[in-house]
Amino acid sequence: MTEMEPRTRWSEVSGGPGAATAYQQRFDDLAAKGMDIHGEAAFVASLMSPPVRVLDAGCGTGRVAIQLTALGYHCTGVDADAAMIEVAEQRDPSTTWVRQDLSRLQLRSQAFEMAVLAGNVIPLLAPGTLLSTVERIAAHLQPGGVLVAGFGLDAAHLPQGCPVTPLADYDRACEVTGLTFVRRHGAWDRTAWHEGGGYAVSVHRLPD
Repeated sequence: MTEMEPRTRWSEVSGGPGAATAYQQRFDDLAAKGMDIHGEAAFVASLMSPPVRVLDAGCGTGRVAIQLTALGYHCTGVDADAAMIEVAEQRDPSTTWVRQDLSRLQLRSQAFEMAVLAGNVIPLLAPGTLLSTVERIAAHLQPGGVLVAGFGLDAAHLPQGCPVTPLADYDRACEVTGLTFVRRHGAWDRTAWHEGGGYAVSVHRLPD
């Protein structure tokens, strides 16, 4: 018997059928109003220039990965939600898309220069899978590779019904995995971080 995949918090708060299309539509509407929806990709570009290999872990409908591909990065998007991956594949067949749970991540390519977790991936993981998720992502980084994660730290920055994952828990998972803290920002636009902030973008690095 195949072991069941852990049930992510996203599956509990997403709203069920149609959630992937609705999720993407929100960003399409923002873009149509002239808003910049590519802060995460710009942040990646500030750290490493293309062409390098980037893992978009918890890629959703592919907003970040598609932009990175357009900028010249070799990007692979991974998500546990089949509907999200289906939308991503329809939007950009040129990017590599994989449906897998991040806590069990096993890709053929295990030498990414960078992994990115955007869109509240961390707090939306299945309960009890934070450490295994960080471990599996780190296992796919090459020596010296960088892990970037941005997520909300209060109700105002999280989907309704999603509990807070303390920043200390994430830092501890990175430390146990062997990742070294580099720096932290208060948003993807590199706003200065301050204790008690409602959002954090953290950069960790795997030793050479």
